Amino acid sequence: MTTQADMNSTLIDTLNDLITTSRDGEFGFRASAEHAKDETLRALFNRRADGCAAAAEQLQQQVIHLGGEPDTGGSATGAIHRGWVAVRAKLTGYTDLAMLEECERGEDAALETYREALKTRMPADIQALVETQYQGAKRNHDEVRKLRDQLEATAS
Repeated sequence: MTTQADMNSTLIDTLNDLITTSRDGEFGFRASAEHAKDETLRALFNRRADGCAAAAEQLQQQVIHLGGEPDTGGSATGAIHRGWVAVRAKLTGYTDLAMLEECERGEDAALETYREALKTRMPADIQALVETQYQGAKRNHDEVRKLRDQLEATAS
């Protein structure tokens, strides 16, 4: 029989995974903003980083409310991804297209984490928060992909 404590523990773990994903997004978008040449793109990346930071803070509050200890940093996978972003950017001369491609790759991973999280049983208010954040990640992904496609078309 599953106890309330077991359900809370599972939910806290799920929310902490989302916190890590949000922090990875924040750090990834900030790194991309540092290397973006186009001012509009740099501003977009910084706005997306701010949004990821806000999402992480909302999730941290939920973990605290559930009696858990919220994660505060990103993942090792995120650090590796950011390292790859830096290497790839250096190899490609820090092109805006490379930054968009890496942001899209990061958002692909974020969407998968949110899809998995939404399979977890959770109270309606937390479910609504996670769903809202999932939709935000989807919008980020779609916007980044659209900009990437536009940049590819003009580069051809």
